Amino acid sequence: MSKIIVSPSILSADFANLEKDVKELQDCGADWIHVDVMDGHFVPNITIGAPVVKAIKPHCSVPLDVHLMIENPQNYVEDFVKAGADIITVHYEATKDMTEDVISHIKSHDVLVGLSIKPKTKPEEILEYLLLVDMVLIMTVEPGFGGQAFMLDCAEKIPVIKQNAPENLIIQVDGGINDQTAKICRELGANSLVAGSYIFKSTNIEDAIESLKK
Repeated sequence: MSKIIVSPSILSADFANLEKDVKELQDCGADWIHVDVMDGHFVPNITIGAPVVKAIKPHCSVPLDVHLMIENPQNYVEDFVKAGADIITVHYEATKDMTEDVISHIKSHDVLVGLSIKPKTKPEEILEYLLLVDMVLIMTVEPGFGGQAFMLDCAEKIPVIKQNAPENLIIQVDGGINDQTAKICRELGANSLVAGSYIFKSTNIEDAIESLKK
């Protein structure tokens, strides 16, 4: 079985103590740090931008996994690369007719590129891009807020992607991930999991992260 990459989302962290929380996540076994960027337009919430990524970068010894839930993501790629993003994921719904151009634009900055789909988007819509990206991110909640319930029908997109993907493609799942839903996603073929509430609300962060990998 392939190694499971756990990417805790700092959306659930204590924003007044991000340095402390980021260091704790790494000490407890986080493989990546997931940064949810929302603009209040593409999704109904506003979170953080490139300055926060830049602020936490010096305290990160693992890759910064930046998820752009924003309109016109191509306009902000350079900002996030300069801030220290190692992986930049954009939404297919935000790029549509220019998806291939946006992927090329991100790759030209020598970072990994991910392509994400919302719950209502069929996986078949992005099959043509699987050879162009490093990762596909399947949302198992409606993006915008943490703490939502896992949508099983969205997880059923995982095997569709896996069956059509190159062997080295990272299939990441984000939304309602806990020890039980992680097991479902792993069995369906996911090899990267994003979790926020489950990790930060646990009594033992290390145990919570480990439970997602088992």
